[in-house]
Amino acid sequence: MDVILASNSPRRRELLAMLGLDFRVLPANVDETPLAGEPAPDYVRRLAADKARAVGAQFPDALVIAADTTVVDGNQILGKPVDAADAARMLRQLRGRSHWVYTGIAVTRGGQLRADLCGTEVPMRNFSDAAMQAYIASGDPLDKAGAYAIQHAGFRPVAELHGCYANVVGLPLCRLARLLRTFGLPVDADIPAGCRAAFGYDCPGEVEC
Repeated sequence: MDVILASNSPRRRELLAMLGLDFRVLPANVDETPLAGEPAPDYVRRLAADKARAVGAQFPDALVIAADTTVVDGNQILGKPVDAADAARMLRQLRGRSHWVYTGIAVTRGGQLRADLCGTEVPMRNFSDAAMQAYIASGDPLDKAGAYAIQHAGFRPVAELHGCYANVVGLPLCRLARLLRTFGLPVDADIPAGCRAAFGYDCPGEVEC
């Protein structure tokens, strides 16, 4: 089966590879502007579906996987920072508090589309200004929603997590595996073991996210 990942994210490529699938990458080009008053969960589900349909229209016989992830503080969607100052603003806003990360996933083939959503509450540690500025200077936060990567070994922005770690990275693997099976694509990978090996996170299994 021809499997396409409709994303150029290196993190999603790494996560999808953990399922043991052969796939190719073809990023989708869609407008990612939130609609007026659109809740974050609806926003990421809509974008994931739009991306899957955009690529699926080009390759109707392929199985297309798409996702969109956003960081949400209260009702505010935090996208990618425009520069270092914007990254500092976001990180100051998030530190020492909990926020949510939502990922919408969509899979399409032959005109059929199925979608799902995962949300994880993320308690951010109270990092110092010096640690924050060193992290920003590395350049890592500039292409990340919310201006951070949970898996960054040097910064380690999150104090503790109960839920789907892979969701915060950008692709909730347990949820995705369930969708793929509905399309007849078997996924036999031990996902919790993969998350433990990749992230050092003791995944509780198919968490309710």
